[in-house]
Amino acid sequence: MSNKRKIVRSLPVLALIFAIALAGCAQKPSSGESSAAGGASPAAAVSSASPSAESGNTPQGGELSYALATSPDQLDPHRSGYAVAVRVIRTIHDSLVAQAPDGSIHPWLATEWEASPDGKSYTFKLRQDVKFHDGTPFNAEAVKYNYDRILNPETKAANSQSLIYPYESAEVLDEYTVKLNLKTPSSAFLGNLSQALVSIVSPTAAEKYGDQLTKNPVGSGPFKFVSWEENSQIVVERNPDYNWGPDSLVDNTGAPYLDKIAFKIVPEEATRIGSVQSGQILAGETVPPQNIASLANDAKLQIFKSNTQGLPFTLFINQKREPWGDTKLRQALQAAIDVGSIVKTLYLGTYDQAWSPLTPGTLGYDASLENANKFDQNKANALFDELGWLKGDDGIRAKDGKKLTLRYVDGSPNREKRNDIAAIVQQQLKQVGIAVEVEITQDFRTVIFEQGNYDIYGNSQVNSDPEALRNFYHSGAKSIAASQNLPGYANAEVDALLDAGLVEQDPAKREDIYKQIQQIIIRDAVIIPIYVFPYTVAASKTVEALKFDSLAYPLFNDVYLGK
Repeated sequence: MSNKRKIVRSLPVLALIFAIALAGCAQKPSSGESSAAGGASPAAAVSSASPSAESGNTPQGGELSYALATSPDQLDPHRSGYAVAVRVIRTIHDSLVAQAPDGSIHPWLATEWEASPDGKSYTFKLRQDVKFHDGTPFNAEAVKYNYDRILNPETKAANSQSLIYPYESAEVLDEYTVKLNLKTPSSAFLGNLSQALVSIVSPTAAEKYGDQLTKNPVGSGPFKFVSWEENSQIVVERNPDYNWGPDSLVDNTGAPYLDKIAFKIVPEEATRIGSVQSGQILAGETVPPQNIASLANDAKLQIFKSNTQGLPFTLFINQKREPWGDTKLRQALQAAIDVGSIVKTLYLGTYDQAWSPLTPGTLGYDASLENANKFDQNKANALFDELGWLKGDDGIRAKDGKKLTLRYVDGSPNREKRNDIAAIVQQQLKQVGIAVEVEITQDFRTVIFEQGNYDIYGNSQVNSDPEALRNFYHSGAKSIAASQNLPGYANAEVDALLDAGLVEQDPAKREDIYKQIQQIIIRDAVIIPIYVFPYTVAASKTVEALKFDSLAYPLFNDVYLGK
């Protein structure tokens, strides 16, 4: 039976979730973080309803200054892998479909679609009134160009290639009808098309700028790119012709109210938050835990919080480096790290501890894993002794003349206090006899992805479907660009379950498949989950109608500046 989705105009969404004014403790969402097709909870917040056109209260103009915690790597959506880049990319680019906070898929650049009976193709009808910022018409050729571009090795695509997997080819049926063909059915494919990293770029601009599209992005979104000053700011301006916003996500489907957004790049926490407090900057992201309570009590400010979805911040243990291929040794390492203490000490109750390869709310999240693996130093010491790793006079364990050392690599700057996690782990593991060498580097791409020179590396990923696990845990992930199989994990049972989860159409059966996967990964001590990241924003109370999508990315279509 075909699955046909026709465009339906619904009443505007006045509020997805009210902003949470935090007083020191983060609320745990009812089902968590990710917007998985068929099973996610709302992860959005608004500061207030958008201005009413009927009442004539439609303020125009003004510039919003919005401080980012780090600099984007790319503004070419197909080549970026940074969540911070998405905050800017989403203002410039649109997607084929939109995913609402409840996980349902709605029209955006596509007005309707139909899946083939075998699930191996989707036929999309497209809007006929859309133009890119450079005047290029949006049509079926543009859609085909974009997805083929992601597969083209010359593009050097990053996360985008795994998101459109198992896309194979596109057929232009007429000017505004395109058929996307898949190698296998995929229950994740349609939802993944909603993500900003597979949004649609202007084919004309992509051909003109090539590798430099990242500094000259051209989309069809509500804002146009103006400039990027390295390590300073990125400026976008209002697209006056915009008239096709997704009404499942925003109230204002037309041109935005703001004239400009200046994304200020301010890595230093104190400077970023201090600038918001002083009024120099109107909004700033990633509020330090120690500042949340005081900012929430400031009469001039407001705090927004929306838990991100997908894969939590996780320490991956590299099994390709000796001696960490030994499951029992990894289990000892798992027992020796006091994650609860780390989360409480660094995040003061504002972050939730992670327990699984997935975040709460993601389809298939296994809540039974919560509190299943606890810090147990005695167990860790007993396992190390059993395996023959015995403490020497210097307190460091050794076996066959080789000391038990662990190389912990993390990136710079100190995003979300991740460098501090490394320092605490170093202290904790010294107590059980492991010498931890911590390297903090800006060039983590070379160290991690090219050289593989790490025993532990921490990473996370914002994603809308548990299919995201493939790129981290499938032994064949190396065949997909930007593979992040960070633990070097190869388990035939997990591979088979991931393949089954991709094609399974029944949500309940999919849930069961992904629960099995999580159980195996934790049992094998492949990872040490640390925290679920809550995206927080401190803003002046003059910033009205800030919303967040199902992945906790900010939406600026409705934003206006009040008094």
